[in-house]
Amino acid sequence: MEILTLNLLSPLFYIPIANPNPFEHSDGEELYLFELDEIEQNKFEPDKNKLLNRLVSGGKKTANPPSAALLSLPKGSYLFAQTRETLCRDDILSLAVELQQEGLWQKLRLGKDLYIRYLYEDENFVTQIFRPIW
Repeated sequence: MEILTLNLLSPLFYIPIANPNPFEHSDGEELYLFELDEIEQNKFEPDKNKLLNRLVSGGKKTANPPSAALLSLPKGSYLFAQTRETLCRDDILSLAVELQQEGLWQKLRLGKDLYIRYLYEDENFVTQIFRPIW
């Protein structure tokens, strides 16, 4: 899997959902925001079972964002990886560790959040992960 840097020029907006479950993806585009563990987020070999500290929120894609509070993938720079399948929790955690290792190897300043995005594109389900970089 290729890990790339991505400069997102415009934010993506999502309507928050009650009781989000990021590892039981349904149809449609969804985004989940995790806060990473304060200790594990900067380790080259983090414990993948401790890396995701807390689910902050989850949401479904909206074409016309209302003025109410939304979940967004903000514009900015990210380390980014994707696969053309829906990954299970363990595979997502492994990918998050790989992303972190790549960022640390490149001596990038990594953000404390991790975004998981699911979508359907070109007749395939896609899982993407984003980690802000400075």
